[in-house]
Amino acid sequence: MTSRASELAARLIRNFHDAPTERLVREPLYDALGARLGTGTAAEKLGASFDIVAPGKISCPYHFHYAQEEMFVVLEGEGTLRVAGERLPVRAGDVVFIPPGPGYPHQFINTSDAPLKYLSISTKESPEFVEYPDSGKHSTIVRKEDGSRFSFVQRMENGLDYWDGEP
Repeated sequence: MTSRASELAARLIRNFHDAPTERLVREPLYDALGARLGTGTAAEKLGASFDIVAPGKISCPYHFHYAQEEMFVVLEGEGTLRVAGERLPVRAGDVVFIPPGPGYPHQFINTSDAPLKYLSISTKESPEFVEYPDSGKHSTIVRKEDGSRFSFVQRMENGLDYWDGEP
């Protein structure tokens, strides 16, 4: 491969089997392994990750995005999509579309005895505001120019008055 081809491959191609992973665990409910695929690529408007939810576990807290739109492609296994107060069965081959807004809070639950594997694809809107209806939290996320993220999570009742601390 030429040096130009190697450079293009590094900016444009990711193999989810080789990508570094991060495990998010909070017993007894949550256990998911994820690989962020877009980090360090040429992608400007799309993000992607490969996610594996352990049998009987939940992927992440129930949440919705105000700005980002998401799509999930179930690659292997089966489970439940908790969305908008309902529980929908999902299985390998299903493609799930989640628009932004409070009408579509969502999370994946692995209700089987095998791993649930899916590809997550989202727009990379920044700043982003996320709400967590089950816990009354919200999160503000800003992507910095260097690719890193600033994230701040707090409960709604902990907010300050606009004038707090001002002369």
